[in-house]
Amino acid sequence: MQWILETIQVHVPFRLLTTELLHTIVEERINPEISFNYMDLENTSQTVFLDVAKRIAEAELSVTFHAPFMDLRPGAIDPKIRQVTRDRLNQVFDLAPYFHPLTVVCHPSFDERYYISNKKIWLENSIEIWRYFLQKAEIMNTIITLENVYEADPLPLAQLLDSLETDRIRFCFDTGHFNVFSRSSLETWVKKLGPYLAQLHIHDNNGSADEHSPMGAGSFPFAIFFDLLQQQNLSPLITLEPHKIEDLWETLQNTKMMDLLKRNSIGRQIYMRELPL
Repeated sequence: MQWILETIQVHVPFRLLTTELLHTIVEERINPEISFNYMDLENTSQTVFLDVAKRIAEAELSVTFHAPFMDLRPGAIDPKIRQVTRDRLNQVFDLAPYFHPLTVVCHPSFDERYYISNKKIWLENSIEIWRYFLQKAEIMNTIITLENVYEADPLPLAQLLDSLETDRIRFCFDTGHFNVFSRSSLETWVKKLGPYLAQLHIHDNNGSADEHSPMGAGSFPFAIFFDLLQQQNLSPLITLEPHKIEDLWETLQNTKMMDLLKRNSIGRQIYMRELPL
């Protein structure tokens, strides 16, 4: 099981890293994807951020970031909403010099039900805000990966990534979100966004709710998915995204999952060689 932990990231809310869980992360050598919410960013002192970053660095663990998602809309029509979104995301990027994250996962937040008459404006506004954060990513030597949530098909994200034309902004495919919200096939997503794929968020559900169940406990077709990745010679950075610690251990103990990840066991090494760092 240790070889899996060495080649993946595991989603961990920052608030849990200020408790005894930090000791577990260090002892078990779990590479964290640190998730921040508004409370973390509003209420945590610089000293606490620095202390956590120091402990992780001393353990020689790799770090990725997960930026806040709730209420934020980078492509919002209202400029004040975009400014609030920019301000909140800036707080995350300001922490990058402490933790040196390989990637910063963000949400472009396209929802066709919400932007049904404003798709073009959403795209234009999104291009503007991600170009702003592209400059920060270049300075901080990290990669922004944009994650699917409510997108019913890959076209809006493909149009956004095509327009940005940079290796510093890539795609993070979330298996659980696809399983609930997508109306396009898995093959379509991989074909359309495969060239941009840099990161995976791995969790499962039965297609009706975003349950963040352990891999193999739902209906997402992981075997087919990893076959598609292998056919296109894609080895993205893998992040397990459990919402309960017992779900993490269940995923890691799933032998079928281990067999699948063996196909991507060198994914971290390939990905690291390809990053423009």
